[in-house]
Amino acid sequence: MHQTRLVRIDQICGFSSHCYEFGGRIASIPAPDFAAAYESSGRFPVNPYIVGIFVPLLVASIMLRESNDAKKRGLLVDAGGEPGYAVRNHRFASPVESLWEGVSTLAELFEQSCKRFACKPLLGSRELISRGTEVSQDGRSFEKLHLGNYQWISYGEAFKAVCNIASGLLQLGIKKNDRIAIFCETRAEWFLALQGCFRRNLTVVSVYASMGEHALCHSLNETEVSTVICGHKELRKLIGISGQLDTVKHVIYIAEDSISTEVSQAKENTSWMITSFTEVERMGMEKPVDADLPISSDLAVIMYTSGSTGLPKGVMMMRGNVLATVSAVMTISPSIGTKCPMQIAMDAAGISIGYASLLTLTDTSDKIKKGTKGDASVLRPTLMAAVPAILDRVRDAVRKKVDAKGGLLKKLFDVA
Repeated sequence: MHQTRLVRIDQICGFSSHCYEFGGRIASIPAPDFAAAYESSGRFPVNPYIVGIFVPLLVASIMLRESNDAKKRGLLVDAGGEPGYAVRNHRFASPVESLWEGVSTLAELFEQSCKRFACKPLLGSRELISRGTEVSQDGRSFEKLHLGNYQWISYGEAFKAVCNIASGLLQLGIKKNDRIAIFCETRAEWFLALQGCFRRNLTVVSVYASMGEHALCHSLNETEVSTVICGHKELRKLIGISGQLDTVKHVIYIAEDSISTEVSQAKENTSWMITSFTEVERMGMEKPVDADLPISSDLAVIMYTSGSTGLPKGVMMMRGNVLATVSAVMTISPSIGTKCPMQIAMDAAGISIGYASLLTLTDTSDKIKKGTKGDASVLRPTLMAAVPAILDRVRDAVRKKVDAKGGLLKKLFDVA
């Protein structure tokens, strides 16, 4: 059998003859007539040699350029302190302080966002349809919730509520630069209280709802908090340490189904002024006052760590610090944000925030009534901000469903 092999190519572009050897005999194949080909088809034929050489070079150059751009994305900045931690976007000549013209504080940013996205939904919380108890085989009782759809308030409605809360705080005698602790689970009222404090230039002390009594007492005394905004379980914890709190004068509680007992105990056993969150908002609506906006250098938040490895530590953040963080995040991805800065960045981008809890997150979560949907199934979020412990719960819930189906699906999931 004759074998064919390429002997030579005079020119890669094909303008001379291609010579092939067929079993020892040389055959000359004329070069293609490009002019004739163009006249007959209306386009030049693509030479495979050109494609084979130049396409890989083009792809390699694009990849190299993207690699260089990625390396330049973050540039170190000498901002004082320990070197290597301050980084700026390479597209900016200096660290970004504010991405929005005329905005220098968080209160101004929120107001601007609410005017821009007035009709868009901002904060969503699930409706409680029923609350019941289920008894397990070992005799233990567990609370189960039947939750409905998310109920939303718009940016415009949220701004009205924030203005009312800010005015209501003034009616309670809370003055500029006083410190208010928000001591509750992350929820819509948490966010509204935060923004209400910002409009009165009040410093917010953020403490974990899971804090133990010793850590909580340390945090509130260290920051000389005058007012605490709390939920049901948190009020019970505050009552237990009321004798150790030196500066607390007001407690604002978020009304829940079974909070009346704790409210009565607080009124009987403490000297605090006890007011509901709803009442504060109503007081502000009846006697509105103009905002007392802060400046960039004012203290915005003292955010405490969990205290799991010792006494909790408070991180002090100026209003300009938080605004710069939000601005920096928005330069990278305008549709996402970074506990406190995360929510602020989201509302700056016009994003809707739906709240969920660890015990109701998935369809198999501990407090979800069997046959009803968990928070994630109802909300179907695009982005979920959570601590690792919650993500572990999500993974376990997915794993249970996959294991229950078994078969090929389980094998494919394991491989993936």
